[in-house]
Amino acid sequence: MTVVVADHSRAGYSAAVFEAFLAARREPQWMTEARRQSFSVYQQLLSQELDAEEFRRLDLRTFNASRFRPAASAPDAGGIATLLSGRAEFGGAIAHVDGHVTSSRLSAEIAAQGVLFGGLQELLETHRALLEPYFMKRAVHADADRFAAWHAAFWTSGTLLYVPRNVEVSLPLHSLIAHSQDGVADFSHTLIIVEDGARATLLEETASGSPDVAGLHVGCVELIVGRNACLRYVQLQNWNQKTWHLAHQAGCVDANATLQWTVVGLGSRTAHIHQDINLDGRGSTAEVNGVTFASDRQKISYYTQQHHRQQGTHSDLLYREVLRDESRVIWRGMIKVDAAAQQTDGYQRSDALMLSEDARCDSIPGLEIEADDVRCTHGATTGQVDRDQILYCMSRGISRREAMHMIVEGFFQQIYDRIPIEVVRETLSRTVQAKLGIEAVAADQLHSEEEDEY
Repeated sequence: MTVVVADHSRAGYSAAVFEAFLAARREPQWMTEARRQSFSVYQQLLSQELDAEEFRRLDLRTFNASRFRPAASAPDAGGIATLLSGRAEFGGAIAHVDGHVTSSRLSAEIAAQGVLFGGLQELLETHRALLEPYFMKRAVHADADRFAAWHAAFWTSGTLLYVPRNVEVSLPLHSLIAHSQDGVADFSHTLIIVEDGARATLLEETASGSPDVAGLHVGCVELIVGRNACLRYVQLQNWNQKTWHLAHQAGCVDANATLQWTVVGLGSRTAHIHQDINLDGRGSTAEVNGVTFASDRQKISYYTQQHHRQQGTHSDLLYREVLRDESRVIWRGMIKVDAAAQQTDGYQRSDALMLSEDARCDSIPGLEIEADDVRCTHGATTGQVDRDQILYCMSRGISRREAMHMIVEGFFQQIYDRIPIEVVRETLSRTVQAKLGIEAVAADQLHSEEEDEY
């Protein structure tokens, strides 16, 4: 009997690719062994079908993993334009380009408080006893799905932020993840640990060196928030439209702690983000904000879960999506309440604004409740731009393009109001303007003949 071995070269990486990856790295034996264990899990999961509920609406048939490989050497980081860097005062900043740390700094004042901020691999090696118990053991686990296992085996550069007990980092920190070469696979990892009573803010963004480089990002984000602690985390995804973005992200919030998590989806060709919010301690709170603007033929997918594990927990998730051209956005949300999580207050909502008849949004909220003393609500709306609103604006001398901008800005305003970081609000507003093709009123008047595009 002939045994047929399935060809997974399009879906993932082979053992030969993994061994070549290990041979190019210099790291301690315990780290290599952990990779080997994860790769074994990855091979098993690669042979299994993906979860139908999570992936049935996301077409991965055109995905070809063989086109992308980790970069062997560190690139030149110059010339990569970002949305956030240079627009505010940061207490520290780190940049990763093509899977390599290209720069890292932390102010002496913050470092003197015992804060660790820098490259993940270096800090894991030098502070193993402190950090290893958190790395892919509390928030995201390697066996979560094939993409988490793939990441655990091949993770490259990453950002590590550790804030000791009762320390407040008053200035925000900045992290950049970028591609500069064609065909690069990046497996960057963000690990944030905010111990009991501590406070910190990290602003993270992704970017491509040019519109023409094709890339793959299989990322992971782990947010660990201790008792009575507070973390604000913003991820601004702005890859070019030739990049695949696949990410597994999770936050764990302890008793009476607060996590404010803002997810911005602007770029990528195809993106899928699995986001878990775990309310592990009594009285813990999570506020999750989502801003998405899809254009052309982009496909952006979210799978979110708010998991209430203890009594008196509160979660509030609000996603808003704007779609134009032939783009598509998928949001599948779930509020899960354990039997022990009495007096839970959970809320989730996704609203979509369509700027084109060819765009499509699938919004599927859900509840899974085992407790009997809870207040959980969910909802979703999808609708076209009101033509009467555009006509009203144009009758008062406002161009169609500016009218569209006003409507979209108003649609996103509720999200902006929930974000206390001014530079993030301003950056989102400018980016929405760029997506709509509005650089300035003067430019709008100069190109008024293009108004009928909308």
